[in-house]
Amino acid sequence: MLTAVLGLTGALIFGSADFLGGLAAKRMSSLLVTAVAAASGLVALLLALPFVAGAWSPSAVLWGALSGISGAIAISLLYACLAIGPMSILSPLTAVVSAVVPMTVGLAGGDRLAPIGYWALGLALVAVVLVGFVPERGAVRPSLLGVLMALGSGTMIGAFMVMIDLTPADSGLVPLVLNRAVNASIMFAVVGLLALVALQRRRALVPVRAAQARAAAGPAAASLPVSSTDGAPHPRSTLAIGLRLAVACGVIDVVANVLLLLGMRAGDLSVMSVLTAMYPAGTILLAAVVLRERIAPVQWLGLALALAAAGMLALA
Repeated sequence: MLTAVLGLTGALIFGSADFLGGLAAKRMSSLLVTAVAAASGLVALLLALPFVAGAWSPSAVLWGALSGISGAIAISLLYACLAIGPMSILSPLTAVVSAVVPMTVGLAGGDRLAPIGYWALGLALVAVVLVGFVPERGAVRPSLLGVLMALGSGTMIGAFMVMIDLTPADSGLVPLVLNRAVNASIMFAVVGLLALVALQRRRALVPVRAAQARAAAGPAAASLPVSSTDGAPHPRSTLAIGLRLAVACGVIDVVANVLLLLGMRAGDLSVMSVLTAMYPAGTILLAAVVLRERIAPVQWLGLALALAAAGMLALA
C-alpha cells in the first residue's frame, strides 16, 4: 500500500516539476533550465542533509554519482529525440522503456507479487503509454535516429532507478546529493561549452556582416562604427522568470526523488518504476488547470487505468 501511494504521488510531483521546467524552457535554453534545476535541487538536498541521517559509504557515493551521469545522458537524449519528433510516439516510448528496464531488473532480482500484482504491472504499462501520448496533428512516422534516442533515454532513466535502488539503506539522502552534484556539473559544463562555441562563432561573423553592410551602403558608411551586438538582447524580466521557474522545478523534482527513494526502500523496484513512469499525468493535469489545455480522451483513459493499476498494486 505504502509503495503504491509513494509511487503515484512521486509520479505526479515529477510531472509537476516537468511542467515548471517546460515553462522555464520557453524563456531560456532548455539545457540551462536543466542545469539550474539540478543546482537548486542540490542546494535543497544539502540544506536537508543535516536533518536526515545518512552514511557516506563508498557504495552510496559510487551509485549516486553514476546515477547522476545516467540522468544527464537521459535528459540530453530526451530533448534530442523530442526535437526530432514526433512527440506522440517518442514520448510514451521513452516512458515505457524507463519503466520496463528497472521492472525487469527488479523481477529478475527477486521481486515477488501476488497474481493481481502482475496483472497490475501490465495494466500500468498500458496506462503509461496512454498518459504519455501527446496528440499531434500530421504526426509522421519517427526516424530510426529518433527511436534510438528515445530507447536510449528510457534506458538511462531506468538505469538511474536501478542505481538508486542499489544504494545502501542507511545512506539517507547521500545518493541523491551525489546525483545532483554530478548532474549539475555535467549540465553546466555542457552549457558553458555551447556558450563558448556560440560566442566564438558570433565574433567571427561580426566583421563579415559589418563588411557586407558597408559594401551595400557604399563609401559613406565606411566611417560608421562597428556594432558588437547582433540582434536585440533577451529581456531581463523574461530571463528572471525563467530562472525562478527552473529553481522551483529543481526543488520540486528533488521532493519527487526523495519519494522515489523512500518507495524503493519500502517496497519493490518493479512497482516503483512502473508507477513513477506515469509522471506525464502530473504535467497534463497542471497544463489543464493552469494553461487550460485540453486533455485528450486517450489520456483520460490512461489516468483511469493508472489509478486502477495503483489500487491493484496496493492490494498486491
